[in-house]
Amino acid sequence: MNSNSRLEKPDVLIAGAGMAGLALAAALADSEVSVLLIDPQMPPSPDQWPDAFDPRVSALTHASENILRKLGVWDDMAQYRISPFAHMDVWDRDGTGNIQFHARDVGEEHVGHIVENRITTHCLLQRVQAADNIEIRQQGLQKILERDQADGWLVVLEDGAELQPAILVGADGGRSRVRDQLGFRCRTWDYGQQAIVTTVKTEQPHQCTARQVFLESGPLAFLPLQEGAGNHHRSCISSIVWTLGHEQSKALTEMDDAAFCSQLAQAFEHRLGAVLSVDRRFRFPLIQNHAVYYAMPGVALIGDAAHSLHPLAGQGINLGFLDAAVLAEEIHRAAENQLPMQDFSILRRYQRRRKPHNLLMMSAMEGFKQLFGADLAPLRVLRNRGMSLFNQHGHLKNHIMVRAMGMEGDLPVLAQPGLIADF
Repeated sequence: MNSNSRLEKPDVLIAGAGMAGLALAAALADSEVSVLLIDPQMPPSPDQWPDAFDPRVSALTHASENILRKLGVWDDMAQYRISPFAHMDVWDRDGTGNIQFHARDVGEEHVGHIVENRITTHCLLQRVQAADNIEIRQQGLQKILERDQADGWLVVLEDGAELQPAILVGADGGRSRVRDQLGFRCRTWDYGQQAIVTTVKTEQPHQCTARQVFLESGPLAFLPLQEGAGNHHRSCISSIVWTLGHEQSKALTEMDDAAFCSQLAQAFEHRLGAVLSVDRRFRFPLIQNHAVYYAMPGVALIGDAAHSLHPLAGQGINLGFLDAAVLAEEIHRAAENQLPMQDFSILRRYQRRRKPHNLLMMSAMEGFKQLFGADLAPLRVLRNRGMSLFNQHGHLKNHIMVRAMGMEGDLPVLAQPGLIADF
């Protein structure tokens, strides 16, 4: 340790100011728990946002909406732009299989909301900035040193500051430095595919419906966005996520706009008519990663640092919000019971509550990926018949939809319906 520096000892050090890290910080706001949040790149403010839609969007479930409401940021998000969708339409291009979900079938007005990531991060950051017990520093993590079992981990920041938190939280994304420096074992596999993300305008309005077609190359999703206040059903703006092989995605990204729009409309079977315009296109590799353990003494992983999965069901950040809510709940429980923050039972309980749920979701998504990626003719026939039978089985379909919407299961208090979070 640098003898000239003062060793700081926050209760919780959160590495990463993405949506999961900010949600955890917001869930600990205005408590007796001292929190330090670090990130070398803080989210940009609205005056730095480009005029175009953020190409990175998330399909937020009811559980995520409940969490954000109880954290006091949902109304602020709605003042910018949130896009409710009431229907989902999923089909297989290689056959007649089709599944439709309608919010009204389970007594709800919407299935979820499509929200630009920059809106969520900005509103969460504002909430965190207003809390007296949270300090924010635009600093990266340089290294983590283990001193001894009693004292825990020594964290050194890029500016040389030395910290010794009771709990270090890795919320620093799929390339987590916390996870990698501390040697958390992971099960990782590369899909050998990339996803193109961008925003498009179509000839016909999306009618507040999220649509996904399974192509031979992978799924193509159109997620409905609203252009502003007014009739959401009449909006013709959608965010797309198109899964392809590396060469295909590279070629489509390098096409001129007109050629890309034509290819996209054809792949989508002109379900919304012609694609009239497209924003700048981005592509990223698809890799599934899951930490064998989410916690070790003094350290926990949340969000993409603990698990990243295929985007075909849009569940990534919803799992991250649930991670943050459960970890915050366990930290609050420990504080109320005057349990030392260094007690590993806090993080063990977090891991025990979150890992099975995340594994189940990741296994289900991998199953869908393998099923729709198979190109055997007999399997395609069975797949389409199965989709059609499933679509006719209202009770089973509605049960699965309720689970996917985050309205059922072992939910943390923050994710449950209600106005007040009672930890």
